[in-house]
Amino acid sequence: MSKDASFDIVSEFDQQELVNAMDQTRREIASRFDLKDSNSELELEEGKKIVITTTDDFRAKNIFDILESKVSKRGLNPLILDLQEPEAALGGKVRQTINLKKGIETDMAKKIVAEIKESKLKVQASIQGDQVRVSGKNRDDLQEVIKRVREFGERQGMPLQFTNYR
Repeated sequence: MSKDASFDIVSEFDQQELVNAMDQTRREIASRFDLKDSNSELELEEGKKIVITTTDDFRAKNIFDILESKVSKRGLNPLILDLQEPEAALGGKVRQTINLKKGIETDMAKKIVAEIKESKLKVQASIQGDQVRVSGKNRDDLQEVIKRVREFGERQGMPLQFTNYR
């Protein structure tokens, strides 16, 4: 048979698409009657988190819902948005932090490898930094692994993509 086929399991998103979704959200905030005069702000900090600053929890929730819908429409997985608890900010405002999930943490990578081994398919999985590489001789087995890992990621609330399929 031919040489091994392989692919990588990663958790990434297109930064530019996220910026575009945030711009669309800002435009909608400026035009919506219930949010127009709230002096709400939406900022991307260090490419790792989004901070919403507004007058109350209800508006923060509305802004998050708008952002989530814009992210979906831009082709990004809404699971990249990890909503944190709202906190008080200066001037009686509320600050809502949304962490961005990027990369697979070591413990999640170990769970993914365990899920692959549990399938009893003839493939090898190895953790390489913040991604998992899966290789095997049979492409059908690799397709089955993709299916199982995609379902596993959805159950865990982790946005997973499959790259470098060769």
